[in-house]
Amino acid sequence: MTGNAPANRFREAVLALVPDFEKTDDKMGLAVSGGPDSLALLLLAHENFPGRIAAATVDHGLRPEAHEECKFVASLCAARNIPHQILKPSTPIRGSIQVEARKARYSLLNGWLEHQNIALLATAHHADDQLETLIMRILRGSGIDGMSAIRARRGHIIRPLLPFSKEMLIQFVTAQGITPIDDPSNKDQSFDRVRVREVLSKLSGFDVGLASQSAAALDDARTAIHWMVDELAMTHIRQTDDGCTLDKYDFPHEIVRRLLLKCLHICDPSLSPRGSQLEPLIRGLTQGETLTIGNILCKGGLTWTFAPAPKRNNS
Repeated sequence: MTGNAPANRFREAVLALVPDFEKTDDKMGLAVSGGPDSLALLLLAHENFPGRIAAATVDHGLRPEAHEECKFVASLCAARNIPHQILKPSTPIRGSIQVEARKARYSLLNGWLEHQNIALLATAHHADDQLETLIMRILRGSGIDGMSAIRARRGHIIRPLLPFSKEMLIQFVTAQGITPIDDPSNKDQSFDRVRVREVLSKLSGFDVGLASQSAAALDDARTAIHWMVDELAMTHIRQTDDGCTLDKYDFPHEIVRRLLLKCLHICDPSLSPRGSQLEPLIRGLTQGETLTIGNILCKGGLTWTFAPAPKRNNS
């Protein structure tokens, strides 16, 4: 990718996700860590939308080098007159580090957006991230919802770098004469993503950008299934005084599973049954059995009925 091609491609990606962006005064917030991906995001956004962006860097407090890395990003932004802020969690991150760090990061970034009145948040997820995520979710047995992987837009969050491979982004940043930060956690073999990334690095001759096409197709399929289930639910699910009924269930298995989940959530919105719990429930109800899941009594037959299970008498 030569010349001004990266900038043009980035602009097209942003406007595909936010068609009216150039017609409004909205600002785009950028999550910038200092790695090659997020630096490419910063530079491409500045080249295309000067004066319309602001950046934030999260110091999770997990590594002593993090503060200097945040200052490095701050200096790059200052040289380009890009507003920048360093965000820090108020309490130490504990537990599952990657999961909890991600929660803290998005919480801080969303608070920053609200405080600065910024409409959009762009993150630096790219095509390689998409492929890694798809493979990780296959290995974990994800269904179609999980296989939608990294969505190009989810609410106010956009990912305009999904059409770019990591190699493209590294080349772009290097061409600007900037040396990005190398986060040692990217080599930590205790993380699933790092192990998947290492295996993928041994492959060659594949266009990783096609992973985003697959993820987008799966997301379209997910959207279509949700739409169909909502339509069928309006026709065949009836709420009762204490629960609901489902009067038709001779649909493809995935549709039945989702209709069943809707019925269960009507009775108990907090219930999140696993697939291993739903499959025997579907079989039993189809055969006319009466079963209990959580605190819900489920009766099969021509019409399935769902209601709170009678409280047990412990006397």
